[in-house]
Amino acid sequence: MAKFELKLPKMGESVAEATITTWLKEVGDTIELDDAVVEIATDKVDSEVPCEVEGVLLEKLFEVDDVVQVGQTIAIIETEGEGSIDSGKAETQTESVVETPKEAIVIESQIAEVTEVAASAAVDFSESSKFYSPLVKNIAAAENVSLAELEAISGTGKDGRVTKNDILQFVEDRKNGKTKAQPVVQSPKEEVKVSQTITPTKKQETPKAAPVVASGEDEIIEMTRMGKLIAHHMVESVQTSAHVQSFIEADVTNIWNWRKKVKGDFMKREGENLTFTPIFMEAVAKAIRDFPMINISVSGDTIIKKKNINLGMAAALPDGNLIVPVIKNADQLNLVGMTKAVNDLAGRARNNALKPDDIQGGTYTVTNVGTFGSIMGTPIINQPQVAILALGAIRKVPAVIETPDGDFIGIRYKMFLSHSYDHRVVNGALGGQFVQRVKDYLEAFDVNREF
Repeated sequence: MAKFELKLPKMGESVAEATITTWLKEVGDTIELDDAVVEIATDKVDSEVPCEVEGVLLEKLFEVDDVVQVGQTIAIIETEGEGSIDSGKAETQTESVVETPKEAIVIESQIAEVTEVAASAAVDFSESSKFYSPLVKNIAAAENVSLAELEAISGTGKDGRVTKNDILQFVEDRKNGKTKAQPVVQSPKEEVKVSQTITPTKKQETPKAAPVVASGEDEIIEMTRMGKLIAHHMVESVQTSAHVQSFIEADVTNIWNWRKKVKGDFMKREGENLTFTPIFMEAVAKAIRDFPMINISVSGDTIIKKKNINLGMAAALPDGNLIVPVIKNADQLNLVGMTKAVNDLAGRARNNALKPDDIQGGTYTVTNVGTFGSIMGTPIINQPQVAILALGAIRKVPAVIETPDGDFIGIRYKMFLSHSYDHRVVNGALGGQFVQRVKDYLEAFDVNREF
C-alpha cells in the first residue's frame, strides 16, 4: 500500500492559511477520486478540499478549528501500490490505473519526459488564481502550454479542475492541428510607479478599549468566525488608509424609465432579471478606464497600477454578513454579460456557494447601501484597494429641470454616490473627478438603447 499526502491547496491571491471547519470523511472511510474530504474556511470564503486519489482515509493530521498553512499536509490517504507519494505525484498513481497496458506505457513515458524538463520551464503559473496539480503544471511547462492556454482548457475534474487527461488531450489536439498553439508570453509585470507623496510615518499604538461590564440580565453573544474577521479587516483598513469621502447626486430618471420599459423583454430573451446593479457597474468600469489611477494598490512606498479592471460587488450572506465576489475584466462585458455575472455571483453568495476564486483579484469595490434604505453612506475601503463607491437608494424627488425655454420644477429619480478613497495616493481632485464621471455616464444613459 502507498500513502498519499493530502495538502491544503493554493486558494488564490493573498490566501495563506485556512481553518478546518468540518471533516467530511472519517478515518477508515473510502474516498473516491475528487471526493470532498474536508471543509475549510479562509478570511475570504468557505470551501471544500477534494482528494486527487482513490483510497482510504488513514489519518487526520488536524482537528476542527485548527489553522493550516497552504501547502501543509492535512491528511494521509492509503492507496494501492507501494511507498509514499505526495499530491504532486497523485494523478500519476491514480489515473494510470484505468489505462490499458499500452496506453500506460505511453503515459509513463510522457510523464518521465515532463519530469526531466520541468525544472527549466520558463512559464510562471503562480499568477493564476486557479488550482492546478503539480503534474498538470509540469506537463504544461514541458509542452510549452502558456498560462492563457491552460486557463482556457475545460477541465473534467471536480468544479472544472484540469486533470492529467485534459492537459494531455489538449497537447495531442494541438499537435494534430485541432487547436492552434498560442505563443508562450510572460504576463507583463504590473506597472509600478514610485509614489512621491508618501512620507513614512511612525506607527502609532492603538489605544486600548475601555472594558465593558455585562450585568446579570445582559445577553452575551459570541461573534461568528466571519464576524471576527470582518471586524479585524475593518479596523485594519481604517488604520492603513487615510479615508476621505466625496459625495455627488445623480439623476437616474432615464435609467429608471428605460429599465421599466425593457425588463420584461430582457427576461424573456436572456432569462435574467435586469436590476440596476449591472447598469451602475457598467458606468463604474467606464469611469475607471478614464481614470486608471483609481485602479491601484499601495505597496510600501510604491504604487501598483492594475492592468485589469476587476469590480468587487458587496453581497449579503444568509447570516447577515457581507462578502465581496469579483467580476473579472468588467470593462470587457456588455450589459447582458454584466447582468449574468452580477446575478450569478449574487445568487451563489446567498446560497453559500462561492468559490475562493470568486472573491480574488478585486481592484475596485462597489457597495449598494440603498438596498437597506440608506440614501448615502461612507464605506470603508476594501484593502488592498484604494477606493470604494457606495450607491444610495433611488428616490423620487422634486428637482429643477433646465430647458431651452427656461427652468421648471419636475419629478425626477435621483440617488447619491458616496466615494471613499485613500488620501495617501488619491487626492481630492482625482477622487472627485472620478465620481463626477460616473454621474455623467449615468445621466447620459441612452433611453433608446438596445440591450
